[in-house]
Order: sequence, then C-alpha cells, then structure tokens
Amino acid sequence: MELSLTIPALLFPAISLSMLAYNARYLAIAALIRQLHKQYVETHSKKLDLQVKQLQKRLSIIKNMQAVAILSFLFSAITMFLIYVGFTFWANMAFGISLMALMLSLILSLIEVQLSTKALGIQLDDMGQ
Repeated sequence: MELSLTIPALLFPAISLSMLAYNARYLAIAALIRQLHKQYVETHSKKLDLQVKQLQKRLSIIKNMQAVAILSFLFSAITMFLIYVGFTFWANMAFGISLMALMLSLILSLIEVQLSTKALGIQLDDMGQ
C-alpha cells in the first residue's frame, strides 16, 4: 500500500478530538482535587487523603495520555512532511510510530476509565452503608 498525504491527515481529527476529551477529563479531575483539598484542610479526613491519592494517579495517567497523543499528532505531521519531500521509507516509519502512539494513548485512556469507574463504585458502596 502506498502512503499518500491524505492517510496521515485522517488522523488529525481523531487525535484532536481525543486530546479535547483528555483535556476535559484533566479539568474535571483538577476541579475535584481542589474541592477535596478544601474539604481536607477543614476536616483532615483520612478517607479524603486516599481519594486525593487515587486522583493523583489518574491525573498522572491523563498527563501521559495527553503526551502520547501529542507525539502521535507530531509524528503524523512528520509523516506528511516526509511524504512531501519524497522520503517514503521514513514516512512509513513515522506513520507507524504515530499509529503506535495513538494506540498507546487509547490504552491509557481505557486504564483511566477503569480507575474512574472503580472510584465511583467505591463511592456508591460507601453511600449504601
């Protein structure tokens, strides 16, 4: 299969949308951490401390998701440049790296969603007691 400029260009909307979703997750968690910090300062609850630690882990995963998505975007752009200047072999390599980075970003997203769901389940169990 011959790689043309349109193939890596197809990744641009997918990567951009995933980065928007990752940023929305980041902002939501940052707001929650600020809220929990305020409660922790008032109560010094151990339970809140555990929640904040879990949120820190999720925040780290989201940071890595964003970084890998940015790398995917960058390598997609590099692919188009390499196609433009006629370096087909290197364009194929860069495109492969771009796809691998996108897949890694999606895997990290899946892990973060699982952690988020687990945290909500713990909250619901706590409310049911």
